[in-house]
Amino acid sequence: MPLRLDASDTGFADAFAALVDARRESDADVSRDVAAILQRVRTEGDAALHALTLQFDRHDLDATGWRVSAEECRAALDGLDTELRIALELAAARIGDFHARQKPQDSESVDSAGVRLGSRWRGVDAAGVYVPGGRAAYPSSVLMNAIPAKVAGVERLVMVTPTPGGEVNPLVLAAASLAGVDEVWRVGGAQAIAALAYGTDRITPVDVVTGPGNAWVAEAKRQLYGVVGIDMVAGPSEIVVVADGANDPDWIAADLLSQAEHDPTSQSILFTDDVGFADRVAEAVERTLATLSTEATARTSWNDNGAIVTVPALTEAIRLVDRLAPEHLELAVADPQPLFDKVRHAGSVFLGRHTPEAVGDYVAGPNHVLPTGRRARFSSGLSVLDFMKRTSFLACDESSLAKIGPAAVALAGAEGLPAHALSVGIRLK
Repeated sequence: MPLRLDASDTGFADAFAALVDARRESDADVSRDVAAILQRVRTEGDAALHALTLQFDRHDLDATGWRVSAEECRAALDGLDTELRIALELAAARIGDFHARQKPQDSESVDSAGVRLGSRWRGVDAAGVYVPGGRAAYPSSVLMNAIPAKVAGVERLVMVTPTPGGEVNPLVLAAASLAGVDEVWRVGGAQAIAALAYGTDRITPVDVVTGPGNAWVAEAKRQLYGVVGIDMVAGPSEIVVVADGANDPDWIAADLLSQAEHDPTSQSILFTDDVGFADRVAEAVERTLATLSTEATARTSWNDNGAIVTVPALTEAIRLVDRLAPEHLELAVADPQPLFDKVRHAGSVFLGRHTPEAVGDYVAGPNHVLPTGRRARFSSGLSVLDFMKRTSFLACDESSLAKIGPAAVALAGAEGLPAHALSVGIRLK
């Protein structure tokens, strides 16, 4: 059964602190195993990818094919059911529109000393996108990762995805075609991240790697940061719902289970100011679980990691929510804005009774690749900026250097760097 907490109970502070601090992520064994895989790919290249794919995904890349062609991806898109294609195109259009508005503009100015200053933004040359392919197929993840990269101006976009048994979901290929992915490779796991970072004879390395994955994928990204850029180290999915008693308990139960069904280590938490409503949601969760094809996964997640927290007022919940810094936060109340104004830490916030988190996973527009494990305290969801870098520039003429140069000479001297001081001072009259 999920954890039940009441903020008015003695001992609540310690119990809630334990909930906040509970770890659901990779352990030392995962870190060790991933390090070995990365080293193997770095030294053995394609041979390691071949062997590891045979071991973990149970197919021979030489027989099934290393790469999925653009023609195969296009055929998958053309072969979609009309309704599904319309849905995929709607999602792509909305995601593209939202992320286009994120693209930063170059800036330039001349300050009071006459120095020309500015910043210039450019997309990275190549980016790699990881798309999970184990428990389920996620065409939505293709769109959420690939479209921002294309908006940013990435010239070469590479997708890697595990294909258990050599089979790849046609919808994933269709999404890759729609999003403009340039290369699709049938490799997954930590070894795929290593191939993107180090490169092999077949796969040319990239500059940035993004996308969600299991604990081994997340750990590979963490260990390879610096060799390549990464979006974030993502852990198990999370949802926090703040809801009053005026909600339909079946709606809230479905929202909680929408994340619980991802993985047994996912976490779903309800905050409410109505004890009776808390009971009704708990009952609704049990009813709904029995209807899900993902019941086993969702039930384990709910029983092991779920929580229902009763608070005296929903405004009190926000202080607790900020300590969790959840990946997804629903404010299921009639007027969510006053609560939203108080929120400091969340990956993405869903406002009102008719904004379930799941709509954000697919068609709303904002990115669904979000910080987990309390990382929303200091990081943000995937955006166009993850595929871009900023270069600053400045230009002095003789007059402007004469105005600011002496201060630079003085500071260089104070730091004991005579060549720095000389480099500026030699240009001053």
